[in-house]
Amino acid sequence: MRQTGNNINITVNKISVSYNDEGLNEAPVIIFIHGFPLNKSMWNKQVKALKDNYRVIAYDIRGHGKTEVGTLAFSIDLFVKDLLGFMDALKIEKTIICGLSMGGYIALNAIENHPERFTGLILSDTNCTADTAEAKEKRMNTIESVKENGVEKLANDLLPNLFAPESFKTSSEEIVAVKEMIVNTSKESLYKSLNALANRKETCSKLAEIKVPVLILVGKEDKITPPEAAKAMHEKIDIALLSIIDQAGHLSNLENPEGFNSQLKKFVDTIYQQK
Repeated sequence: MRQTGNNINITVNKISVSYNDEGLNEAPVIIFIHGFPLNKSMWNKQVKALKDNYRVIAYDIRGHGKTEVGTLAFSIDLFVKDLLGFMDALKIEKTIICGLSMGGYIALNAIENHPERFTGLILSDTNCTADTAEAKEKRMNTIESVKENGVEKLANDLLPNLFAPESFKTSSEEIVAVKEMIVNTSKESLYKSLNALANRKETCSKLAEIKVPVLILVGKEDKITPPEAAKAMHEKIDIALLSIIDQAGHLSNLENPEGFNSQLKKFVDTIYQQK
């Protein structure tokens, strides 16, 4: 029996996973995967935009939001195992998947290794490359900084890179919400997630093998995964659309939800031929 609403819990791979499940019964499914170090609430406006026509699910990745950390070392492979276990627990055979940043890494890994489970892929403000040596070192330095200076400093350091400069005038509520998400993430999860991100494998070499429709979204002013990274992925995928979201940085779905949702709905409707 399907449960609907917010902050529902289900056991997956020996941890309690928290998720929101809204929209129609027996409708096509879209699953949203948040970025680091955020949680499922970042997708609230996208869930609201789609729930009248679809079944829309956003879940907290292991160690984020209200999902348990567990005892295992984090990796993108483990996050994918959790995703597939989550889909199995909810008896979802196939879905469109949408991932932002770290969520995009998970989505790319998932579709590479389990293509039969997905009907479409939405990649938002992410890329297919592995970390460079410099990027890995930066993540390790972040771990040390959190140990020494706490999570509040991490949040303050991240915010200018997550948002476009203009968003500090126009999206103050979103900035407060994102800071709260970061500050409420446990240090253990931060350390484990940063290691997972540092050690992830590239997926660029497999992009040409993707056979489902793909939508790539990126904030015009994204400093972390800039439009050039989105364009590079777009060139490698056969059935891909690229949309650059104006007035947005790395969190394009929060900074310009109207622009983001317009592209999102058009893409999902096309796949499921909704008019």
